[in-house]
Amino acid sequence: MEYLENRELSWLKFNKRVLEEAVDPAVPLLERLTFSSIYQSNLDEFFMVRVGSITDEEKINKHSKENKTKMTPSQQLDAIFTQVRRLIPDAENAYRKTMAELAPYGFEHVSFNTATQEELTFLELYFKRELKPFLSGIVVNDLLPFPFLKNKEIYATVQLNTKKGITIGIVPIRQEHSDRVIALGAGGKRFILEEEVVLHFAHLLFKGYKVTDRALLRVTRNADIMVSGKGADFRERMEELVAKRKKLAPVRLEISDDFSRTALDYICKKLKLKNERVFVTRIPLDLSYLFAMGELSDLPQLKYNPRVPQKVSALSESKSVFSQVKAKDVLLSYPFESINSSFIRLLQESANDPKVTSIKITLYRLARNSKVIDALCTASENGKEVLVMIELRARFDEANNIEWSKHLQLAGCKVIYGPKDYKAHSKLLLITRKAQGGGYDYVTQIGTGNYNEKTSTLYTDLSYLTADREIAGDAEKVFDGLLSGNFVEETDKLLVAPLCLRKPILEMMDEQIKIAENGGEGYIGAKINSLTDKTIINKLVEASQAGVKIDLVIRGICCLVAGVEGYTENITVRSIVGRYLEHSRIYIFGKEGVEQKIFISSADYMTRNTIRRVEVATPILDEKIKKRLWEMFCTLMSDNVKARVMLSDGTYVHTEPADGQEPLNSQEYFYDEAYKRAEDKKQRQERLRENREKASAVKNTKKKTATAKKTAKKQTAKRTTKKKTV
Repeated sequence: MEYLENRELSWLKFNKRVLEEAVDPAVPLLERLTFSSIYQSNLDEFFMVRVGSITDEEKINKHSKENKTKMTPSQQLDAIFTQVRRLIPDAENAYRKTMAELAPYGFEHVSFNTATQEELTFLELYFKRELKPFLSGIVVNDLLPFPFLKNKEIYATVQLNTKKGITIGIVPIRQEHSDRVIALGAGGKRFILEEEVVLHFAHLLFKGYKVTDRALLRVTRNADIMVSGKGADFRERMEELVAKRKKLAPVRLEISDDFSRTALDYICKKLKLKNERVFVTRIPLDLSYLFAMGELSDLPQLKYNPRVPQKVSALSESKSVFSQVKAKDVLLSYPFESINSSFIRLLQESANDPKVTSIKITLYRLARNSKVIDALCTASENGKEVLVMIELRARFDEANNIEWSKHLQLAGCKVIYGPKDYKAHSKLLLITRKAQGGGYDYVTQIGTGNYNEKTSTLYTDLSYLTADREIAGDAEKVFDGLLSGNFVEETDKLLVAPLCLRKPILEMMDEQIKIAENGGEGYIGAKINSLTDKTIINKLVEASQAGVKIDLVIRGICCLVAGVEGYTENITVRSIVGRYLEHSRIYIFGKEGVEQKIFISSADYMTRNTIRRVEVATPILDEKIKKRLWEMFCTLMSDNVKARVMLSDGTYVHTEPADGQEPLNSQEYFYDEAYKRAEDKKQRQERLRENREKASAVKNTKKKTATAKKTAKKQTAKRTTKKKTV
């Protein structure tokens, strides 16, 4: 279909948008380096997961059927490798350009060609004293075994001159004792990388051989693992699988420079990799060290303006969060509002509240030093029923979650895992508390992002707190299903995948189609991370053809091409890539007004979310919060600084302010609004304090006056009595 885009190629377009931030003149220089690192990290994960998965599919069935965009696995891989190669020069230029612009501030990535004579002498001594004692050169040929190359580790590789056959030398570089960035001056801003030093002096590790060529290499291995999730031994099986993943087949070989074709072919043969999977790049193979560069300068022009999550203006600090949510629903918006002063505070208060009887929660990704875990353990130790569904299959967080599950069990929490073959990706919390007049009160929290204090300052997410009893009842069904291994089949208000989320979404889209067909203004809006669900895509196309106006804000993958005549001309797609990772999900059905329905959710419009995972979406019941979310969505649609709009050929172009229009960066706008709300609250509290002080002063004055009058009256009465006595 001409309105469909291949999923993997769409993702590569997203990563290209990330790379664009690395060359954007409006982005501070040190932040541009961070975007270069994020681009590379994203690409690593893409190869480990998506390319790994397609590679497996290609191996299993050489004659695999075409996918929805009419591409076989082999064709997809060819297209991916072609597109990645096209992006390499852009990534190289981004790094070099930023480093060149940082030079006046003292930053320089030194090479052996640009190092001073004094630095060259220092580096030779540094290699011999600090590195060489811990390095071993491994000689490899047909008579000697080829070593195992670890995933994403860097190796110095040399071709050795021998009379017969191919002989190469490999040096594993990363050592626990070493610092990869070697400072040469300017407080560490002038530097060289350890692997570059090892490569330069690698010949000293192969005595008796002549080195004829050298390069750095890095292998990326398949990381696409999945295991069914039930049974007493599930955690042990996951631990085994995580260990096994480290040894899965290579899917990519990166090399730092042109290298002997004969030697490279030999390495590829040993790794069982085709030449098409070899990528040459002339910038560092691992840019993760760039994150620390920001700590080397205090110059404000090199970094983003510092921003601090604000206290939630809707919550009073003098009352418990539970009691306030019982009175009215509350919306939390991260990173603009603080998770610590709201959600974490709710958990901590509940853990120590003697009237709270149970806490039930789903966990997917957690911070390293998790306050969420601490609160749950405290609650259990205080005698409350604590049920924790922790997803051990959260990709690349498996080991972390395995350890947290053990920690929770030791504290007495009841720990369960996701249902068999289905990940539980929902962000759901249910707190039960004894009510004053008997019975129970409930607070349910439904979010779009993880219960993670670190990412809550980096990702845009939404969290809805409500005391609605029907929502609490639906949440209880979700936890009952997770306990029993069954799926929720019917709900009152929540949408719950895999059985009752996609169908009601399609039905609400049908309602908008009917409105349009009857001459009204049908409207569908969505802010999601990805759109790949073919059933939902088809419904959106149907709605567009019926005249429904559709606005989509999609950060990453979008398999639907907007603006295609006859199919999607009523659909607009925009992607916002900026300082914070756009992660919140909002579903909107209908124009602003009484009939408008708004949901927030943990689920993207992807098949894996809508019918292959346990996900939860909640309707927004409070009219003020609905209005706020609608205004937030309109702001996102009006972003003319960090938004890109999709054209009818599937390409994205930057939006720009129209003539006379003010620049609008939605993320900065939301932070400004959070600061303004916090300041308004502070001023209200100050005025309230002043009024209380005035009232108290007036009361004291009146009291003193009344006391004085009373005293005077007593004294007068006393004098009168005395006169009568006389």
